[in-house]
Amino acid sequence: MNMKNFIYILLASSVMIFSCQEEKAKPKVKYTEKEAKSPEKDTTKLEVADLPIQFVGSNVLVYTIGNLTLGDINKKGSYETTSYEGVAGFNVSNSMENEITGYLQNLKFQTIGTDSLHVLTDKVMLIERVSFIKNNKMLVYILADADTNQDGVIDSNDIKSLYTSTELGKNFTKISTDLQELVDWKHIESTGKIYFRTIEDANKNGEFDKKDKIHYHFLNLKDSKVSEYFPL
Repeated sequence: MNMKNFIYILLASSVMIFSCQEEKAKPKVKYTEKEAKSPEKDTTKLEVADLPIQFVGSNVLVYTIGNLTLGDINKKGSYETTSYEGVAGFNVSNSMENEITGYLQNLKFQTIGTDSLHVLTDKVMLIERVSFIKNNKMLVYILADADTNQDGVIDSNDIKSLYTSTELGKNFTKISTDLQELVDWKHIESTGKIYFRTIEDANKNGEFDKKDKIHYHFLNLKDSKVSEYFPL
């Protein structure tokens, strides 16, 4: 084989490898005539709860619940390695002063001084962020609540929605619109409102891009009504 042919084969192989690595990401939403089935709870993973978390200014303990992917079991019968979404250890969440992040299946709440626990939801969801608004004693959630790309699981490839609840996890309510991806949100205390943006797959191509439409909404915390506004 001469050098010219060798270089050609090498370049062709490199292109093939690069193409495989650059495989197109899964679409956020898939449209079919049939309604997608709700995925069932994954029973192949170990479900654990982190030690309780207390937000500053709250009288409630929060228990985060998630799944651990188990590694090999050693000769003594204990787990050598565990992880959630690639993060080593038995923790399923990270917490700061007024925020919890992770890949969570559910939350439970307990008022300090009591024994009873309140479960957030009985639905299969993936909760990625929980924020505590101290002055209003409420929680704001970023989560995936449906298998919008119809791949059989609810994960980070599905559309993110915005929910709210009381600090005890009650009145758990979706405030964003179905099939619209949450862009961001902000609480402005002086207005008594939560503002948020979503993007709609207007051209129905399964992806969110510059050809789609941005929507602007606010939640009025006085009457819990969501309204669309038009800043452009």
